[in-house]
Amino acid sequence: MRKEARRRRALAWARHFVRKNTVMLIALCAALITMLFVPVDAQYLGYFDFKTLTCLFCVLAVVCALGNVWFFYTLARKVVVLFKTARMSVLALVYITFLGSMLIANDMALLTFLPLGYFVLHTTKKEKYMAFTFIMQNIAANLGGMLTPFGNPQNLYLYTKFQIPTGEFMGIMLPPFLFAVALITLCCVIFVKSEPLVLDDMDMKLDKKRVALYLALFALSIAIVFRGIPYWIGLVVIPITLLIFDRKALKQVDYGLLFTFVFFFIFAGNMARIGAVRSFFASLLEWDTLLVSTASCQFISNVPSAILLSQFTGNYHDLLLGVNIGGVGSLIASLASLITLRTYSAHFPKGTLRYIGLFSAFNFAFLGLLTGFLLLLRLF
Repeated sequence: MRKEARRRRALAWARHFVRKNTVMLIALCAALITMLFVPVDAQYLGYFDFKTLTCLFCVLAVVCALGNVWFFYTLARKVVVLFKTARMSVLALVYITFLGSMLIANDMALLTFLPLGYFVLHTTKKEKYMAFTFIMQNIAANLGGMLTPFGNPQNLYLYTKFQIPTGEFMGIMLPPFLFAVALITLCCVIFVKSEPLVLDDMDMKLDKKRVALYLALFALSIAIVFRGIPYWIGLVVIPITLLIFDRKALKQVDYGLLFTFVFFFIFAGNMARIGAVRSFFASLLEWDTLLVSTASCQFISNVPSAILLSQFTGNYHDLLLGVNIGGVGSLIASLASLITLRTYSAHFPKGTLRYIGLFSAFNFAFLGLLTGFLLLLRLF
């Protein structure tokens, strides 16, 4: 009996682990497959963006700490009181994510504002809009960041590599940026009803000293994003501070997400070193840089696509457009999308497949419309 009970517990744990870490396990399989073609060597160390991984860890930990002192719950109440209806609240959440991605990069914007979106809809019992809101926040993060050189990682890389003047850079990206704003707004108006939001009577008192401390830690994380502070300082200061004030936050960090990024870094890095892959992309770029770079993002993500394809073309105008609008589409088109998937799955594990279907429908629709829009611009 005891043996059977242990077996059942082990199976239940395994099912829970696989359900919770599906994306991580897929990333692991993809990495292992590419390792058959590219054996492990010293170049593997160059695959990893340690600053990105550090920023992810720091922000995840601080967001957990802020959640534990009811910061997002309190902020969510203020959003509801100010905007009053589901439609206006969702629009506010999407717009703030859009603007945030321009200032603190797409992945940091999602880590910051997805919890706010969850609390707004959860506390008002409007979970029916949760998947849609997360998807719109995800699209807003990926497309909002395209306007500025530091909004998306691939932008900073191309901006530096081709020494693109700032004015020219923003001039290239402004038309699809404005078109994306219009599309996102239209979707929110169509798919979210203007129904009133009602809050529970529960009112939490904030520990203002801890909130101030955690917001200071969050500011430290943002400073690391902007390269104002070396990333190793955050890796020392934030864990030590949380060990003293909130050890639970360190346990709550989504370490599966961090490993997902690690495995995808290996996958993308190996893909870029496979000769057949490189030759294939080099020949395709001679045909159409915009379409090829957009399609490439769907399979190896936008940052690796920018790095890989920039070796074979000087057409930074179309390459820049392609790797930015290419951030929507498949789940791996932008690694920031994995943050949204992991966050949604953590709250609604049984709804993951439905979320992926809805995510794919909206993202590929946006991809098609944005691509068509840019192709039309060529005619004028």
